Amino acid sequence: MRDARVRLRPFEERDLDGVVAACRDDQIQRFTRVPAGYDEADGRAFISGASGRRMRGESLELAIAASDDDRLLGAIGLVMDVYDPGRGEVGYWVAPAARGAGVAAAALALLARWALTAGGLARLDLQASVANPASIRVAERCGFVREGTLRRAWHRSPAREDMAMFSLLPDDLPAPPAG
Repeated sequence: MRDARVRLRPFEERDLDGVVAACRDDQIQRFTRVPAGYDEADGRAFISGASGRRMRGESLELAIAASDDDRLLGAIGLVMDVYDPGRGEVGYWVAPAARGAGVAAAALALLARWALTAGGLARLDLQASVANPASIRVAERCGFVREGTLRRAWHRSPAREDMAMFSLLPDDLPAPPAG
């Protein structure tokens, strides 16, 4: 999947240093479930395990790469609901140097369209911390509908925090781009 800005592709060994550096970033640590103290072993396990998780139907984890030079900009993933094969939850992070350039929105739009069409899903969920306005803007920009606030739904030390709950259904997708 790609557009003029980003390409979604499987992670590769060459992404290791970029994944480790990004996953040590304060904002990624704050707003994702990336383990504290993320190190090279964590990065290797993440990258090497992605294909197995995909083959088992558990998740799809993709690198967000620049369309022009294929450099790593971030990550986007889809975790399947084990009880409902028509529902998945999407999450993403963007490396600090790539933030503010529309990378997350471009990647989310590509993955959401694929998941709700060729991917066969009936619903995508997305949760974003209410303290993360950038992630909330990305969800809204991509047409996700805010369904409410999940109070103290997410634990990230030292406390629980509220999460904005979004969904996207096939009927919510904008018309495909021309061409």
